[in-house]
Amino acid sequence: MPPLSNIRVLDLSRVFAGPYTTQLLADLGAEVIKVERPRQGDDMRGYGPPFLKDREGKDTSESSYYLAANRNKKGITIDFSQAEGRDLILKLAKRADVLVENYKVGDLARYGLGYTDLKAVNPGIVYCSVTGFGQTGPYKQRPGLDGTIQAMGGMMSLTGDPDGPPQRVGIVAADFTTAMYSAVAILSALYHRDAQGGQGQYIDMALLDVQVAMLSHRALHYFVSGQVPKRVGTGTPASVPSQTFPCSDGDVFLSAATDPQFERLCHKVIGRPGLLDDPRFRTRLDRFHNKPALIGILNPLMQAQSMKHWVETCEAANIVCSPVNNLAQVFEDEQVLAREMVVKVEHAKADDLRLVRNPIRLSETPITDYAAPPTMGQHTDEVLRDELGLDAAEIARLRAAGIV
Repeated sequence: MPPLSNIRVLDLSRVFAGPYTTQLLADLGAEVIKVERPRQGDDMRGYGPPFLKDREGKDTSESSYYLAANRNKKGITIDFSQAEGRDLILKLAKRADVLVENYKVGDLARYGLGYTDLKAVNPGIVYCSVTGFGQTGPYKQRPGLDGTIQAMGGMMSLTGDPDGPPQRVGIVAADFTTAMYSAVAILSALYHRDAQGGQGQYIDMALLDVQVAMLSHRALHYFVSGQVPKRVGTGTPASVPSQTFPCSDGDVFLSAATDPQFERLCHKVIGRPGLLDDPRFRTRLDRFHNKPALIGILNPLMQAQSMKHWVETCEAANIVCSPVNNLAQVFEDEQVLAREMVVKVEHAKADDLRLVRNPIRLSETPITDYAAPPTMGQHTDEVLRDELGLDAAEIARLRAAGIV
Protein backbone atom coordinates (compact mmCIF):
# COMPACT_ATOMS: atom_id res chain seq x y z
CA MET A 1 0.00 0.00 0.00
CA PRO A 2 1.46 3.42 -0.95
CA PRO A 3 2.57 5.51 2.05
CA LEU A 4 0.04 8.33 1.45
CA SER A 5 -2.87 6.14 0.36
CA ASN A 6 -5.07 7.51 3.17
CA ILE A 7 -4.46 11.16 2.27
CA ARG A 8 -6.83 13.24 0.12
CA VAL A 9 -5.54 16.35 -1.60
CA LEU A 10 -7.61 19.09 -3.21
CA ASP A 11 -5.42 20.74 -5.83
CA LEU A 12 -6.51 24.27 -6.78
CA SER A 13 -3.11 25.15 -8.18
CA ARG A 14 -2.00 25.71 -11.74
CA VAL A 15 1.12 26.53 -13.77
CA PHE A 16 4.05 24.55 -12.27
CA ALA A 17 5.21 24.86 -8.64
CA GLY A 18 1.81 24.04 -7.14
CA PRO A 19 0.95 21.21 -9.55
CA TYR A 20 4.40 19.67 -9.12
CA THR A 21 3.89 19.74 -5.35
CA THR A 22 0.67 17.77 -5.64
CA GLN A 23 2.19 15.43 -8.22
CA LEU A 24 4.84 14.47 -5.66
CA LEU A 25 2.08 13.67 -3.17
CA ALA A 26 0.14 11.76 -5.83
CA ASP A 27 3.20 9.68 -6.72
CA LEU A 28 3.37 8.65 -3.05
CA GLY A 29 -0.20 7.43 -3.19
CA ALA A 30 -2.32 10.42 -2.15
CA GLU A 31 -5.66 10.82 -3.90
CA VAL A 32 -5.27 14.16 -5.66
CA ILE A 33 -8.26 15.91 -7.22
CA LYS A 34 -7.13 18.66 -9.58
CA VAL A 35 -9.68 21.47 -9.95
CA GLU A 36 -9.61 23.59 -13.11
CA ARG A 37 -11.79 26.34 -14.51
CA PRO A 38 -14.41 25.12 -17.00
CA ARG A 39 -13.48 25.81 -20.64
CA GLN A 40 -10.19 27.49 -19.65
CA GLY A 41 -8.32 24.97 -17.54
CA ASP A 42 -4.77 25.15 -16.24
CA ASP A 43 -2.76 27.85 -18.02
CA MET A 44 0.01 25.33 -18.63
CA ARG A 45 -2.16 23.19 -20.92
CA GLY A 46 -1.59 25.68 -23.71
CA TYR A 47 2.04 26.47 -22.88
CA GLY A 48 3.55 25.01 -26.01
CA PRO A 49 4.78 23.90 -28.40
CA PRO A 50 5.44 21.06 -28.15
CA PHE A 51 2.03 19.47 -27.60
CA LEU A 52 1.20 15.81 -27.17
CA LYS A 53 0.20 14.22 -30.49
CA ASP A 54 -3.05 12.27 -30.65
CA ARG A 55 -3.41 8.86 -32.27
CA GLU A 56 -3.73 10.53 -35.68
CA GLY A 57 -0.55 12.56 -35.22
CA LYS A 58 -2.32 15.87 -34.60
CA ASP A 59 -1.59 18.30 -31.75
CA THR A 60 -3.78 17.92 -28.68
CA SER A 61 -4.36 20.64 -26.08
CA GLU A 62 -1.86 19.01 -23.70
CA SER A 63 1.53 20.76 -23.58
CA SER A 64 4.74 19.14 -22.35
CA TYR A 65 4.77 21.56 -19.38
CA TYR A 66 1.32 20.42 -18.26
CA LEU A 67 2.16 16.76 -18.76
CA ALA A 68 5.30 17.11 -16.63
CA ALA A 69 3.45 18.18 -13.47
CA ASN A 70 0.04 16.52 -13.36
CA ARG A 71 0.26 12.72 -13.47
CA ASN A 72 -1.55 10.44 -11.02
CA LYS A 73 -4.38 12.94 -10.47
CA LYS A 74 -8.12 13.05 -11.09
CA GLY A 75 -9.15 16.10 -13.09
CA ILE A 76 -12.41 17.98 -12.56
CA THR A 77 -13.73 21.39 -13.61
CA ILE A 78 -15.60 23.70 -11.23
CA ASP A 79 -16.31 27.43 -11.53
CA PHE A 80 -15.88 28.47 -7.91
CA SER A 81 -16.47 32.13 -8.77
CA GLN A 82 -20.15 31.15 -8.67
CA ALA A 83 -21.79 30.34 -5.34
CA GLU A 84 -22.76 26.79 -6.29
CA GLY A 85 -19.22 26.11 -7.47
CA ARG A 86 -17.77 27.50 -4.25
CA ASP A 87 -20.10 25.26 -2.27
CA LEU A 88 -18.87 22.22 -4.19
CA ILE A 89 -15.28 23.13 -3.31
CA LEU A 90 -16.22 23.50 0.36
CA LYS A 91 -17.86 20.07 0.34
CA LEU A 92 -14.77 18.52 -1.24
CA ALA A 93 -12.52 20.39 1.21
CA LYS A 94 -14.52 19.05 4.14
CA ARG A 95 -13.40 15.56 3.11
CA ALA A 96 -9.80 16.55 2.27
CA ASP A 97 -6.60 16.40 4.30
CA VAL A 98 -4.71 18.94 2.20
CA LEU A 99 -5.52 21.88 -0.07
CA VAL A 100 -2.85 23.39 -2.32
CA GLU A 101 -3.39 26.70 -4.15
CA ASN A 102 -1.24 29.30 -5.87
CA TYR A 103 -3.58 32.20 -6.50
CA LYS A 104 -2.56 35.78 -5.74
CA VAL A 105 -2.68 36.80 -2.10
CA GLY A 106 -6.30 37.12 -0.98
CA ASP A 107 -7.88 35.85 -4.22
CA LEU A 108 -9.49 32.71 -2.83
CA ALA A 109 -10.65 34.50 0.30
CA ARG A 110 -12.76 36.77 -1.95
CA TYR A 111 -14.71 33.67 -2.96
CA GLY A 112 -15.03 32.33 0.57
CA LEU A 113 -12.26 29.77 0.04
CA GLY A 114 -9.47 31.22 2.17
CA TYR A 115 -7.84 29.27 5.00
CA THR A 116 -10.20 30.62 7.68
CA ASP A 117 -13.20 29.61 5.54
CA LEU A 118 -11.95 26.06 5.06
CA LYS A 119 -10.77 25.72 8.65
CA ALA A 120 -14.33 26.48 9.75
CA VAL A 121 -15.63 23.40 7.90
CA ASN A 122 -12.52 21.23 8.38
CA PRO A 123 -10.25 22.14 11.33
CA GLY A 124 -7.81 19.40 10.37
CA ILE A 125 -7.08 20.63 6.87
CA VAL A 126 -3.51 21.48 5.87
CA TYR A 127 -3.80 24.51 3.58
CA CYS A 128 -0.69 25.30 1.50
CA SER A 129 -0.44 28.56 -0.44
CA VAL A 130 2.35 28.86 -3.01
CA THR A 131 3.05 32.37 -4.30
CA GLY A 132 5.94 34.29 -5.78
CA PHE A 133 6.68 36.41 -2.73
CA GLY A 134 4.60 35.07 0.16
CA GLN A 135 1.65 36.40 2.11
CA THR A 136 3.53 39.31 3.72
CA GLY A 137 5.98 42.01 2.68
CA PRO A 138 5.94 44.83 0.12
CA TYR A 139 5.99 42.45 -2.88
CA LYS A 140 3.16 40.17 -1.75
CA GLN A 141 0.78 41.25 -4.55
CA ARG A 142 3.35 40.86 -7.31
CA PRO A 143 3.21 37.89 -9.66
CA GLY A 144 6.34 35.78 -9.56
CA LEU A 145 7.56 33.54 -12.37
CA ASP A 146 10.55 31.23 -12.25
CA GLY A 147 12.70 33.53 -14.38
CA THR A 148 11.98 36.62 -12.32
CA ILE A 149 12.67 34.69 -9.13
CA GLN A 150 15.99 33.35 -10.44
CA ALA A 151 16.90 36.94 -11.30
CA MET A 152 15.81 38.57 -8.03
CA GLY A 153 17.00 35.73 -5.83
CA GLY A 154 20.61 35.78 -6.99
CA MET A 155 20.76 32.57 -9.03
CA MET A 156 21.27 34.35 -12.35
CA SER A 157 24.14 36.38 -10.92
CA LEU A 158 25.93 33.09 -10.16
CA THR A 159 25.19 31.36 -13.46
CA GLY A 160 27.10 31.82 -16.70
CA ASP A 161 30.65 32.48 -17.86
CA PRO A 162 32.78 34.91 -15.83
CA ASP A 163 32.97 37.42 -18.67
CA GLY A 164 29.46 36.81 -20.00
CA PRO A 165 26.00 38.00 -18.98
CA PRO A 166 23.95 36.42 -16.18
CA GLN A 167 22.17 33.27 -17.30
CA ARG A 168 18.92 31.57 -16.38
CA VAL A 169 19.24 27.93 -15.34
CA GLY A 170 17.83 25.74 -18.12
CA ILE A 171 15.01 24.24 -16.03
CA VAL A 172 12.39 25.90 -13.81
CA ALA A 173 14.67 25.48 -10.80
CA ALA A 174 12.82 27.84 -8.44
CA ASP A 175 9.51 26.14 -9.22
CA PHE A 176 10.95 22.64 -8.74
CA THR A 177 12.60 23.45 -5.45
CA THR A 178 9.56 25.30 -4.11
CA ALA A 179 7.48 22.22 -4.92
CA MET A 180 9.88 20.00 -3.01
CA TYR A 181 9.97 22.29 0.03
CA SER A 182 6.17 22.54 -0.13
CA ALA A 183 5.77 18.76 -0.17
CA VAL A 184 8.09 18.46 2.85
CA ALA A 185 6.11 21.17 4.65
CA ILE A 186 2.81 19.41 3.93
CA LEU A 187 4.12 16.05 5.13
CA SER A 188 5.46 17.71 8.29
CA ALA A 189 2.09 19.34 8.95
CA LEU A 190 0.31 16.00 8.44
CA TYR A 191 2.71 14.31 10.85
CA HIS A 192 2.07 17.04 13.43
CA ARG A 193 -1.67 16.54 13.02
CA ASP A 194 -1.80 12.76 12.88
CA ALA A 195 1.12 11.63 15.05
CA GLN A 196 1.36 14.45 17.57
CA GLY A 197 -2.30 15.20 18.17
CA GLY A 198 -2.17 18.62 16.55
CA GLN A 199 -4.58 20.48 14.29
CA GLY A 200 -4.37 21.34 10.65
CA GLN A 201 -2.42 24.46 9.77
CA TYR A 202 -1.63 27.07 7.16
CA ILE A 203 1.58 26.89 5.10
CA ASP A 204 2.92 30.03 3.42
CA MET A 205 5.41 29.10 0.67
CA ALA A 206 7.16 31.75 -1.45
CA LEU A 207 9.32 31.13 -4.50
CA LEU A 208 11.65 33.99 -3.54
CA ASP A 209 12.13 32.59 -0.03
CA VAL A 210 13.04 29.21 -1.50
CA GLN A 211 15.39 30.75 -4.05
CA VAL A 212 17.21 32.66 -1.31
CA ALA A 213 17.48 29.44 0.73
CA MET A 214 18.92 27.71 -2.37
CA LEU A 215 21.88 30.11 -2.30
CA SER A 216 23.15 28.01 0.61
CA HIS A 217 26.96 27.73 0.42
CA ARG A 218 27.25 30.68 -1.94
CA ALA A 219 25.39 32.81 0.60
CA LEU A 220 27.85 31.64 3.25
CA HIS A 221 30.68 32.59 0.90
CA TYR A 222 29.29 36.13 0.97
CA PHE A 223 28.59 36.13 4.73
CA VAL A 224 32.05 34.80 5.63
CA SER A 225 34.16 36.81 3.18
CA GLY A 226 32.07 39.93 2.66
CA GLN A 227 32.76 39.55 -1.07
CA VAL A 228 29.96 39.20 -3.62
CA PRO A 229 30.46 35.82 -5.39
CA LYS A 230 31.07 35.98 -9.11
CA ARG A 231 30.13 33.68 -11.95
CA VAL A 232 32.59 30.85 -12.55
CA GLY A 233 31.07 29.21 -15.62
CA THR A 234 31.03 25.43 -15.28
CA GLY A 235 33.68 25.51 -12.59
CA THR A 236 33.37 24.88 -8.88
CA PRO A 237 34.15 28.05 -6.92
CA ALA A 238 36.86 26.68 -4.62
CA SER A 239 38.10 23.65 -6.58
CA VAL A 240 40.65 23.47 -9.42
CA PRO A 241 40.52 21.64 -11.73
CA SER A 242 36.77 21.04 -11.51
CA GLN A 243 34.88 22.12 -14.62
CA THR A 244 34.00 21.16 -18.18
CA PHE A 245 36.74 20.56 -20.72
CA PRO A 246 36.42 20.36 -24.51
CA CYS A 247 37.22 17.00 -26.13
CA SER A 248 37.58 16.05 -29.77
CA ASP A 249 33.89 15.08 -29.98
CA GLY A 250 32.15 16.96 -27.16
CA ASP A 251 32.73 17.99 -23.58
CA VAL A 252 33.33 16.30 -20.25
CA PHE A 253 33.13 17.48 -16.67
CA LEU A 254 36.28 16.54 -14.78
CA SER A 255 37.08 17.10 -11.12
CA ALA A 256 40.48 16.38 -9.58
CA ALA A 257 40.81 19.10 -6.96
CA THR A 258 42.35 17.32 -3.97
CA ASP A 259 46.11 16.73 -3.88
CA PRO A 260 45.82 12.91 -4.26
CA GLN A 261 43.36 13.31 -7.15
CA PHE A 262 45.58 15.80 -8.92
CA GLU A 263 48.57 13.52 -8.48
CA ARG A 264 46.67 10.63 -10.11
CA LEU A 265 45.49 12.97 -12.88
CA CYS A 266 49.07 13.95 -13.71
CA HIS A 267 50.54 10.44 -13.48
CA LYS A 268 47.76 8.17 -14.76
CA VAL A 269 45.53 10.29 -16.95
CA ILE A 270 47.34 13.07 -18.80
CA GLY A 271 50.91 11.78 -18.43
CA ARG A 272 52.35 15.04 -17.14
CA PRO A 273 53.97 14.21 -13.76
CA GLY A 274 56.19 17.27 -14.11
CA LEU A 275 53.20 19.47 -13.22
CA LEU A 276 53.47 18.21 -9.65
CA ASP A 277 56.85 19.93 -9.32
CA ASP A 278 55.59 23.23 -10.66
CA PRO A 279 55.28 25.58 -7.64
CA ARG A 280 52.09 27.01 -9.13
CA PHE A 281 50.30 23.66 -8.82
CA ARG A 282 51.75 21.82 -5.83
CA THR A 283 48.83 22.26 -3.44
CA ARG A 284 45.12 22.78 -3.75
CA LEU A 285 45.48 26.45 -2.80
CA ASP A 286 48.32 26.89 -5.29
CA ARG A 287 46.11 25.52 -8.06
CA PHE A 288 43.23 27.73 -6.97
CA HIS A 289 45.36 30.88 -7.18
CA ASN A 290 46.84 29.84 -10.53
CA LYS A 291 43.70 28.50 -12.18
CA PRO A 292 44.08 30.24 -15.59
CA ALA A 293 47.58 28.82 -16.06
CA LEU A 294 46.54 25.28 -15.17
CA ILE A 295 43.38 25.33 -17.31
CA GLY A 296 45.45 26.71 -20.18
CA ILE A 297 47.65 23.62 -19.97
CA LEU A 298 44.81 21.13 -19.57
CA ASN A 299 42.49 22.41 -22.31
CA PRO A 300 44.61 21.42 -25.35
CA LEU A 301 45.49 18.07 -23.76
CA MET A 302 41.84 17.24 -23.19
CA GLN A 303 40.83 18.42 -26.66
CA ALA A 304 43.22 15.95 -28.29
CA GLN A 305 41.19 12.90 -27.20
CA SER A 306 37.57 11.77 -27.24
CA MET A 307 35.03 11.97 -24.46
CA LYS A 308 35.02 8.18 -24.18
CA HIS A 309 38.79 8.12 -23.78
CA TRP A 310 38.77 10.56 -20.89
CA VAL A 311 35.78 9.03 -19.12
CA GLU A 312 37.35 5.56 -19.23
CA THR A 313 40.85 6.74 -18.34
CA CYS A 314 39.63 8.81 -15.42
CA GLU A 315 37.43 5.99 -14.15
CA ALA A 316 40.45 3.67 -14.12
CA ALA A 317 42.35 6.30 -12.11
CA ASN A 318 39.43 6.84 -9.68
CA ILE A 319 38.86 10.41 -10.83
CA VAL A 320 35.42 11.90 -11.41
CA CYS A 321 34.77 12.51 -15.11
CA SER A 322 31.40 12.52 -16.85
CA PRO A 323 30.22 13.30 -20.37
CA VAL A 324 28.17 16.45 -20.90
CA ASN A 325 25.05 14.80 -22.30
CA ASN A 326 22.20 16.33 -24.22
CA LEU A 327 18.73 15.01 -23.40
CA ALA A 328 18.79 12.36 -26.12
CA GLN A 329 22.05 11.06 -24.67
CA VAL A 330 20.68 11.20 -21.12
CA PHE A 331 17.81 8.87 -21.95
CA GLU A 332 20.13 6.50 -23.83
CA ASP A 333 22.63 6.30 -20.97
CA GLU A 334 23.03 2.76 -19.69
CA GLN A 335 22.73 3.82 -16.04
CA VAL A 336 19.53 5.78 -16.69
CA LEU A 337 18.18 2.77 -18.59
CA ALA A 338 19.19 0.38 -15.82
CA ARG A 339 17.40 2.53 -13.25
CA GLU A 340 14.30 2.59 -15.48
CA MET A 341 13.93 6.35 -15.20
CA VAL A 342 11.37 6.48 -18.01
CA VAL A 343 7.88 5.00 -17.66
CA LYS A 344 5.24 4.65 -20.37
CA VAL A 345 1.56 5.30 -19.76
CA GLU A 346 -1.50 5.35 -22.00
CA HIS A 347 -3.08 8.78 -22.29
CA ALA A 348 -6.78 9.36 -22.96
CA LYS A 349 -5.84 11.01 -26.27
CA ALA A 350 -2.63 9.18 -27.16
CA ASP A 351 -0.64 5.96 -26.72
CA ASP A 352 2.74 5.49 -25.09
CA LEU A 353 3.20 8.82 -23.36
CA ARG A 354 6.66 8.77 -21.79
CA LEU A 355 7.09 10.25 -18.31
CA VAL A 356 10.13 10.67 -16.07
CA ARG A 357 9.99 8.29 -13.11
CA ASN A 358 9.85 9.67 -9.58
CA PRO A 359 13.41 9.17 -8.22
CA ILE A 360 12.29 8.13 -4.70
CA ARG A 361 13.12 4.46 -4.08
CA LEU A 362 11.25 2.93 -1.12
CA SER A 363 11.88 -0.69 -0.16
CA GLU A 364 8.53 -1.41 1.54
CA THR A 365 6.20 0.98 -0.30
CA PRO A 366 7.71 1.46 -3.77
CA ILE A 367 6.21 3.87 -6.27
CA THR A 368 4.88 1.59 -8.98
CA ASP A 369 1.69 3.18 -10.31
CA TYR A 370 1.76 5.93 -12.92
CA ALA A 371 -1.38 7.35 -14.53
CA ALA A 372 -1.37 9.89 -17.34
CA PRO A 373 -2.18 13.51 -16.51
CA PRO A 374 -5.95 13.97 -16.80
CA THR A 375 -7.60 15.70 -19.70
CA MET A 376 -9.63 18.73 -18.66
CA GLY A 377 -12.63 17.60 -16.64
CA GLN A 378 -11.92 13.93 -17.31
CA HIS A 379 -13.11 12.81 -13.85
CA THR A 380 -15.73 15.47 -13.05
CA ASP A 381 -18.72 13.14 -13.15
CA GLU A 382 -16.88 10.40 -11.25
CA VAL A 383 -15.76 12.69 -8.42
CA LEU A 384 -19.10 14.48 -8.02
CA ARG A 385 -20.88 11.12 -7.98
CA ASP A 386 -18.50 9.15 -5.76
CA GLU A 387 -17.25 11.88 -3.43
CA LEU A 388 -20.34 14.08 -3.08
CA GLY A 389 -23.15 11.66 -3.96
CA LEU A 390 -24.61 13.73 -6.80
CA ASP A 391 -26.77 11.90 -9.30
CA ALA A 392 -26.58 12.16 -13.09
CA ALA A 393 -29.46 14.64 -13.32
CA GLU A 394 -27.87 17.03 -10.81
CA ILE A 395 -24.50 16.81 -12.54
CA ALA A 396 -26.19 17.54 -15.88
CA ARG A 397 -27.93 20.57 -14.35
CA LEU A 398 -24.62 21.92 -12.99
CA ARG A 399 -22.98 21.44 -16.39
CA ALA A 400 -25.81 23.21 -18.20
CA ALA A 401 -25.48 26.12 -15.77
CA GLY A 402 -21.70 26.37 -16.39
CA ILE A 403 -20.83 25.44 -12.79
CA VAL A 404 -18.84 22.39 -13.86
